[in-house]
Amino acid sequence: MFETLSEKLTESVRRVRGQARISEQNIDEILLEVRTHLLEADVNYQVTKRFLAQIREKTLGAEVTPGLMPAQQFVKAVYDELRELLGGKAEELVLKGFPAVIMLAGLQGSGKTTTAGKLALMLKLKGRSPYLVPADVYRPAAIEQLLVLADQLQIPAFKSGAEQKPEEICQQALTEAKVKALDTMIVDTAGRLHIDQELMAELSRLKGILNPSEILLVADAMTGQDAVNVAESFNNAVGLTGVILTKLDGDARGGAALSIKSVTGKPIKLVGVGEKLEALEVFHPDRMAGRILDLGDILTLVEKTEQAFDQKQTEKLQKKLLAADFSLEDFRDMMVQIKKLGPLEEVLGLIPGMKAQMKMARNLGAADQELKRVEAIINSMTKRERGDFRIINGNRRIRIARGSGVTVQQVNRVLKSYLEMKKMMRKIKPSQMKNLAGQVFGKGGF
Repeated sequence: MFETLSEKLTESVRRVRGQARISEQNIDEILLEVRTHLLEADVNYQVTKRFLAQIREKTLGAEVTPGLMPAQQFVKAVYDELRELLGGKAEELVLKGFPAVIMLAGLQGSGKTTTAGKLALMLKLKGRSPYLVPADVYRPAAIEQLLVLADQLQIPAFKSGAEQKPEEICQQALTEAKVKALDTMIVDTAGRLHIDQELMAELSRLKGILNPSEILLVADAMTGQDAVNVAESFNNAVGLTGVILTKLDGDARGGAALSIKSVTGKPIKLVGVGEKLEALEVFHPDRMAGRILDLGDILTLVEKTEQAFDQKQTEKLQKKLLAADFSLEDFRDMMVQIKKLGPLEEVLGLIPGMKAQMKMARNLGAADQELKRVEAIINSMTKRERGDFRIINGNRRIRIARGSGVTVQQVNRVLKSYLEMKKMMRKIKPSQMKNLAGQVFGKGGF
């Protein structure tokens, strides 16, 4: 989402390099550029003004901290202010009461119903017992959608009907949740195409019935400043506790994420980062600030690695590496593990300095396709061939190519890559190999 803003900010920051002191002239030139970038990204004008004033105050004429270059000091000031602008620190969900009630509010089209399913799955994976409650009686399709999601996720849901009143649904659902010992109730309230008094009055009544520990606005990041205005209106009417920003993986300019906290005083607690039901994450302002400035996000990368990699499989691969006994089957399994991390462009973007490198890369999408192709080629081999590459002669290569829908040259390329890896491992000493294996496959390492 912040790709354009990140690119421009990073370029502006680079202009400070090589200067022994941050002077009034050079800081004003750079801040003028930063101002333009933020306004182009649809950041609120007053928020932008305060942001630049804070950076100017922290860096103007300041002596460079020992060990830091002027550019690094400037980057630190920008990073610190970006982090504060985005909320300062991650905010956990507050789940009080039995059941703890989370009320989701928002306009139609913001992704509220899908987000309810995603949130239920996230809480289920954390050991909670979620209960989905469809209370949008004005859109029968929304009730049906949430019930389908609940069935898909194997999460209990209240069987609402379009003929019922939202207040009645919520009262009955509260009773059922207690009887069934379900500790978290997620209520999908009605939305509108625009804000109106009737909607706000209904939300206020539901708030009185449910006594929710969280009232979260589900806002579409693609709407930019409109999302901030919507958040402000909902907060004034019903008192939000936080925001869930959806479609953060889209091509929005980023103004909503950078403005909501400053304008409403309410933190972004969660973000939707894809269409899959698992694509809901805790929002970390410090990590997002690092990504915007191309400083990387190693903590998120480690978390993705731990979630995606099968522990037993990684231990097996680690032993194979240590014993220098790495077959084509192991090579395939390693490709499968890497593929689980997600699109290569997204993964590489979490590594410090890689955004600039990726700009030079022609087609990272082709690299994702190559991983799939490698897997298909190795799957077309017999178990014996995967165990001993030396028996793969010309005829076998032709058969493997036909079975995987590729050319013989592509089969040869996979075998060459595999042999290069084996050759590299033979050159590494056992002590180095153990360290390398731990870094690549060990828990918390990459």
